[in-house]
Amino acid sequence: MMKRNTLMLAAAALLSVGLVAAPAQAQRDPAYQAARDSGQVGEKTDGYLGIVGNATPALQAMVDDLNNRRRANYAERAQANGVTLIDYATAQACILISRTVPGEMYQAPDGSWQQRGNGPPMLDPRCP
Repeated sequence: MMKRNTLMLAAAALLSVGLVAAPAQAQRDPAYQAARDSGQVGEKTDGYLGIVGNATPALQAMVDDLNNRRRANYAERAQANGVTLIDYATAQACILISRTVPGEMYQAPDGSWQQRGNGPPMLDPRCP
């Protein structure tokens, strides 16, 4: 229960002061968008991007680069808000997964990859 409360506080703080990172918007270069649209990549429950299925060297390099940028952004914002990097990244995961659109891939709480349908995605029980 304590971890859920910490995560809820982190997410609430991020939303209330507008500090939610916007990796989806910032990363919409053509290669990223194509990989997202084709279901090759999706949002993971840890706040990072994951590869769904087989990885090519180019796809792995792109995902690694984006995740390194996310990690740097998360670390800076976590420190500024007095929360741990893991709590910040997990709170981001809740937000990023909830913002997926139908057809996009995301990681369910059980670790399986799911394609977003018309309903809401399955979120980690710790998500607010």
